[in-house]
Amino acid sequence: MARVLYSLLLHLALPLILARLLWRARRQPAYRQHWGQRFGCYRAPPPGPCLWLHAVSVGETRAAQPLVTALLERYPDHWLLLTGMTPTGRETATQVFAAHADRVHYVYAPYDFPFAVARFFRHFRPRAGILMETEIWPNLLAGAQQAGVPVMLANARLSARSARGYERFAALSRPAFASLASIAAQSEADAERFRRLGAKHLAICGNIKFDVTPPPAALALGDDWRQALGRRPVWLAASTREGEDEEILTAFASLNIPALLLVLVPRHPQRFDAVANLAAARGFPTQRRSQTLPGTETRVWIGDSMGEMAAYYRCADVALIGGSLLPFGGQNLIEAAACGCPTLLGPHTYNFAQSAEDAVAAGAALRIAGSAELAPALQQLFLDHEKRRTMADAALSFAAAHRGATARNLALVETLAPPA
Repeated sequence: MARVLYSLLLHLALPLILARLLWRARRQPAYRQHWGQRFGCYRAPPPGPCLWLHAVSVGETRAAQPLVTALLERYPDHWLLLTGMTPTGRETATQVFAAHADRVHYVYAPYDFPFAVARFFRHFRPRAGILMETEIWPNLLAGAQQAGVPVMLANARLSARSARGYERFAALSRPAFASLASIAAQSEADAERFRRLGAKHLAICGNIKFDVTPPPAALALGDDWRQALGRRPVWLAASTREGEDEEILTAFASLNIPALLLVLVPRHPQRFDAVANLAAARGFPTQRRSQTLPGTETRVWIGDSMGEMAAYYRCADVALIGGSLLPFGGQNLIEAAACGCPTLLGPHTYNFAQSAEDAVAAGAALRIAGSAELAPALQQLFLDHEKRRTMADAALSFAAAHRGATARNLALVETLAPPA
């Protein structure tokens, strides 16, 4: 009955859903494309047996890279149906999996309408489904059960905050969690939260993101930037969210570090212009990555590019992980660690709680209590070269020590769809 009511509310909200697509298309025209796929209408027929992997947007798509590679190797007679929900995720998938374009087919996942979900499963008939991290859609999972498609949650994480949200709708969420054939939890804390929400088949497998290797081309690009900047100190504010840029620029203005360059990389491309204008309005000579390398007079360099975060980390002396100064839950710090970049974390890291705690314990990251501590922490780090070197070494060791989750997730996939 709860799912019937949920489906009814979804249908009533359809005009708002379409209006939201049009609104987002004002800034990202790609949202006007492929609307039929969002309602279960697909043109390309399945070329053969397939496995289905869902990665909602950019972060999940990049995180899935090691698992996608392992699946293609382990299932050479299958093709991979990759689904997502955003144009940036689609663009990222096209870039990341360009070498496997003949076997990786990308479409938008259907919205959670029963009719759209049913069309999706009738059209593609996947042997098994793999949802990355935390993608729980009641009708999608019910439709998978009806179609006889076992579904697992890979690289699964669930913050205490998200768990409380699901608990408020237990009549809807508990059957969905219970329907999952397997959950590969990142940590024991994640597993326990899933268990309390009704999940039955749990394994602790670690975080696949530790298995993502920074692209050699991106690392080389970061080295080129570093060489061009010479001995100039570089502070990276990585994947910043709304409201954080003002705090970052305020801290930057108070620092007494000669020739310091702030590399400011907003999380979402639709904010590139606004953040560049904000820095310029504060009086900082500002340039953009899309236009030129920073000159000697440049104080703020806006990272308005996609897919180059590893290059920014490689170039930086210290990075602040965006989304952690304000209560957004923080962005992924694992890529920074894999690049050997010392990091600062704000108080809000519930999206990556375990990896954040482990990084601080390993000496790869420092936590600050809020924006007021940002400038003093940076001032101290930039004056202490030995501390930064020790943190960089600890970051590389931390990243290496946590690898291996991909193989454990793959083993669970094999129990759902045994290879030939």
